[in-house]
Amino acid sequence: MIDLSEAHLESTAATLRSAALSAGRQAAELLRGAFRGGVRAEEKTNTHDLVTTIDRQSQELITRSLRAAVPGSWVLGEEQVEAEAGSAAPGTVQWIVDPIDGTSNFVHGIAFFCVSIAAAIDDRLVAAAVIDPVSGDEFSADLAHAYLNGHILSPAARPEQARANLMTDYPGAESLVADGPLALELLGGWIHDFATVRRKVSAALALAHVAAGWCDATIGFDTKVWDVAAGAHLVRMAGGSYTGLGYGTQFAADHLCPGFIAQGPGADYPSLSLAAQRMHARRSARSAI
Repeated sequence: MIDLSEAHLESTAATLRSAALSAGRQAAELLRGAFRGGVRAEEKTNTHDLVTTIDRQSQELITRSLRAAVPGSWVLGEEQVEAEAGSAAPGTVQWIVDPIDGTSNFVHGIAFFCVSIAAAIDDRLVAAAVIDPVSGDEFSADLAHAYLNGHILSPAARPEQARANLMTDYPGAESLVADGPLALELLGGWIHDFATVRRKVSAALALAHVAAGWCDATIGFDTKVWDVAAGAHLVRMAGGSYTGLGYGTQFAADHLCPGFIAQGPGADYPSLSLAAQRMHARRSARSAI
């Protein structure tokens, strides 16, 4: 059980950040060695949703490292390599892990993927690490600051919407089927309203770029907790905002929501909130049928 008083929690968060960085570095080394090495992929649900043996090896390596560093902690990982099921007991550390966020990029030789690790206690995010194996950039956060390669992140206020750049993975193939014309209409609106729009297909690394000030905002729908938990903490600790999109359902914390809007310091881009409202209206209408 963790002492949840704020002073002790800040000290614990710093320790968890170090443990996440250590585990992430080991996984990043594995990914660097395998990148563009002819890794074969399997389909998880369809040709757009891939997994490799490296995903599983990375998950196993991270899980062993984290549980050795913090005995009694619990790991929620995308690849589910450990036997534990259920949820973390109150006051214990829950690790939220994506061993390769951006597996499709990794498989196709595109250098935009990362290792993503977050630590939460009673659904409160307290530490994070996102490591880009190719560039070597290490994004991390505790309850004091966000950091890039050990230096405190403090990006300047973001520009107005017309001069801002947006990263988003939306729409994907499934979204085009599920949301119909609205999906392309939203994308077209963003292309018109923002200076640039990029589809990078790694929510965690896009969020890290928002935290660093390299990207002004990112939005996602139908995300999983391991896609966003570490990045959400990074953005907030760097002075930005992260808002979970629950489509009318209440969640214990924003990073548990199936959608999000993340914006850099001072940014409030109306095209993103309007898109979220329209998505909520469409999905509410569909669920009522």
